[in-house]
Amino acid sequence: MPTNNSTSQQKSIELGTALLAALLILALIIAPAPAGAQATANIQPELLALAAEQPERQVRVIIQKDDANADIAGVITRLGGTIIKDLHIINAVVAEMGARTAVDIVHYASVNWVSLDGAVESAKKPIADPDALPANFYLDTLNVQPVWDMGLNGSGIGVAVIDSGITNDQDFNVIGRTISFNPDSTSVNDTYGHGTHVAGIIAGTGINSDGLYQGIAPQAVLFGLKISDENGMAYESDTVEAMQWVLDNKDLYNIRIVNLSINSSTEQSYHASPMDAAAEILWFNGVVVVASSGNRSADWSWDTINTAPANDPFIVTVGASHENGDADRRNDYMALYTANDITADGFKKPDVMAPGQDIYSILSGLSSWGIDYPDRCVLDCEYFRLSGTSMAAPMVTGAVALLLQAEPNLTPDQVKYRLMNTGSFIYGDYSGYDNEFAYLDVYELLTTPTIESANTGLEASQLLWTGDDPINWDSVNWGSVNWGSVNWGSVNWGSVNWGSVNWGSISWDD
Repeated sequence: MPTNNSTSQQKSIELGTALLAALLILALIIAPAPAGAQATANIQPELLALAAEQPERQVRVIIQKDDANADIAGVITRLGGTIIKDLHIINAVVAEMGARTAVDIVHYASVNWVSLDGAVESAKKPIADPDALPANFYLDTLNVQPVWDMGLNGSGIGVAVIDSGITNDQDFNVIGRTISFNPDSTSVNDTYGHGTHVAGIIAGTGINSDGLYQGIAPQAVLFGLKISDENGMAYESDTVEAMQWVLDNKDLYNIRIVNLSINSSTEQSYHASPMDAAAEILWFNGVVVVASSGNRSADWSWDTINTAPANDPFIVTVGASHENGDADRRNDYMALYTANDITADGFKKPDVMAPGQDIYSILSGLSSWGIDYPDRCVLDCEYFRLSGTSMAAPMVTGAVALLLQAEPNLTPDQVKYRLMNTGSFIYGDYSGYDNEFAYLDVYELLTTPTIESANTGLEASQLLWTGDDPINWDSVNWGSVNWGSVNWGSVNWGSVNWGSVNWGSISWDD
């Protein structure tokens, strides 16, 4: 139908007249009063200065009403502002508007105070010269940055650190739970120092070092399961109890990995170790278990490669490399303290190598290490230098967190195969016929899409057998096997000997 132009024009004139009248009334309602000393007294001086220099700049301001019941939302909207949040605890709102408008609002409404919504910063001290700080090379050595560039950071992956606890430091992004399993411990906090250092390698954000001392998977969700007392004393039973908690809660918190930078004090077959049995139960239930190979004694009288959990053939056992003072993988070598050999049960260990020498990570503020070893501290003892396979294991744990974020359906066996068959290799120093060990490369780990499985044909711990018939891994189909015969209840825990756990995977030698 044709449009009646004269009618449309008449309607436009009427609408324009009505709009003009409305604007005149609005101007009378909100016309500002002359500025004076009383008005400016209600405005933060920094905001006044900003409004004079950059009147059109958009700012966030906190506007406090002088009457709790006053409604200033309409005034803010009419002045072109946007209310962001309500702070009724102080009779205020937060709004975004032009700086000049924010100053003028005191003329339009009953306002007690207007100030900039200032940014909140952490209390960490600025780093005067970050180039003067000792470097961590491992992020470059392990090719982590290209994986971060792929958008992978461990987000959503739960990692249980069974250790001396994790002190809730601002350098961690997410700590899911902190729990103590040691009856002699007085708190869940890390008063020893080992657990927090390990956790920092896995998922430290490096916020207190301007990113210099970051972990491998800085967005992973950490669970600090404390098994030691305040002096670092722990028992296998405490460790197994923590592993039981992981089994019970893994689905609730998506715990995919357990880090054990510890060793039993008893050399024995994995068939006789309750800690190994517990580690296998977690493994069979879809949790990747990563452990340090331990540091053998200088006189070779003690070899942690034969202690739990390092000696278990199913899990991932990690040895330490020495980076030789740079990020060039080609000149790295096995650290002299790294336990590496054929176990008493005939299995080559460790399974994979990662940097472990002179590693800087977070120091628990409750630990005495900063006082005892001040030469190892940097940045007011926010960070601390340690060496050992204890530091190498969390490198692998962090890498696995990145891998499982990218490929969440991988089984522990597939993860282990990938770790043992990517990257380069490092030679060990034992006299066996095969002393080459896989050397972790995180980028290759994430970009080599094999789904082959390790551990085929292995025999599970005899503590898990329901009778005399062994459980052999060569018949396993993850989708069809009922693991009801390999569960916590099938183990007679009363028949085993409980030893202590030590931190022999730290090397205090420079």
